[in-house]
Amino acid sequence: MKVRTVFRPDGLRLGMSLEPEALADLGPGRRRAFFERDAGIDAVRGDVADIVSRVRTEGDAALREFASEFDGVEVGNVDVTDDAERAYEDLGDEHREAIEAAIENVRAFHEAQLPGDWTEDFDGRELGRRFRPIDRVGAYVPGGSAAYPSSAIMTVVPAKVAGVEEVAVVTPPAEEMNPVTLAAIHAAGADVVYAAGGAQAVGALAYGTETVDRVQKIVGPGNKWVTAAKAEVRGNVEIDFLAGPSEVCVLADETADPAAVASDLLAQAEHDPNASVVCVTDSQALADAVCVEVAERLPERERDDVIKEALQGEQSGVLVARSMPEAVLFAEEYAAEHLSIQADGDAELLDRITNAGSVFLGPFTPVAAGDYATGTNHVLPTNATAKVQGGLSVDTFLRATTVQRLDEDALADLRETVTTLADAEGLEAHSASIDARFEE
Repeated sequence: MKVRTVFRPDGLRLGMSLEPEALADLGPGRRRAFFERDAGIDAVRGDVADIVSRVRTEGDAALREFASEFDGVEVGNVDVTDDAERAYEDLGDEHREAIEAAIENVRAFHEAQLPGDWTEDFDGRELGRRFRPIDRVGAYVPGGSAAYPSSAIMTVVPAKVAGVEEVAVVTPPAEEMNPVTLAAIHAAGADVVYAAGGAQAVGALAYGTETVDRVQKIVGPGNKWVTAAKAEVRGNVEIDFLAGPSEVCVLADETADPAAVASDLLAQAEHDPNASVVCVTDSQALADAVCVEVAERLPERERDDVIKEALQGEQSGVLVARSMPEAVLFAEEYAAEHLSIQADGDAELLDRITNAGSVFLGPFTPVAAGDYATGTNHVLPTNATAKVQGGLSVDTFLRATTVQRLDEDALADLRETVTTLADAEGLEAHSASIDARFEE
């Protein structure tokens, strides 16, 4: 974001003055900062490979050593399933009600996604598709001394809705693990909970240890160490996708409330110093007002240091397009994890957008509502990968099998087609397997 530091005549720093930028004037380097975002994992791939390798060969001993080194915690029992259950039992009413309400909404939305098995007759060819859940899934829930109950809900609930038999959760250890996170993990339906974080937790899920049973798929958000570890184990275990720092793009016109736009930018920026926060609009007046609102509201935020770093990054900005079609083209190329449309005719604008992880329409649909409780999933593709994939869903935890049955007439109808193609490919036995059915 274009930022100017403001000083008094005596040299005392007052704060930041944010300035809009003309979209048409962005140079190649500036455009790359917006459109070529990445998860930042290359710098840690070597260290992550070593960590994962040690967990694979040393098991629980490596988990405990890395917990001491990285988390400053001496881990006794890696399995903390009972602790999660106790945390839920001891939880206060306010937190319990919030967790249960969020779970109810997330469960309802994901139950609506469940596909049904089907079979149809195609001229004697009985063809169909059936869906079955993966047996065992691992979910990474960020934590330690922090509280991320929402991540537990977003990863565990869809897996259980899909019918996954066993969902194992890993969450970083701490001297006192956050009770709200533990309670949410239990309430969401996790079958087993392990005190392990970072790359070492991903390695444990992928390869197993004395305590941790290996899984078939690993899902969930995490920092660059977690993401790099998912990249490292991919191939030995399935993963959801590689996610980078959080991001939001607000597509707005002159009717948008600058305070609402600014609040959404600040909310996303508090996730990570590398978060990408962008507003693109065809209104210079709105862009100016958003910059003023951001600067004025920033000092009120508790994580203002994190927000400030994210705002100052090359990946963030308030951009002024020459027209709304130009703004839409930017949003489409940006392919945001979170796309907020705060403009007249938002439904029509949405019809022109295909690349977004999750879309938030209108002034009363802040991204934060989806982060916690609307029911949609907040584990979403970043780094423009929304161009090729969607976010976490029931589909993530299902596998589809096709089923077919032919009667004699149907096979006879296909006989010449199959044998001709099989012979063309030089696969004579394939052709013979068809002819064998018609021998006298």
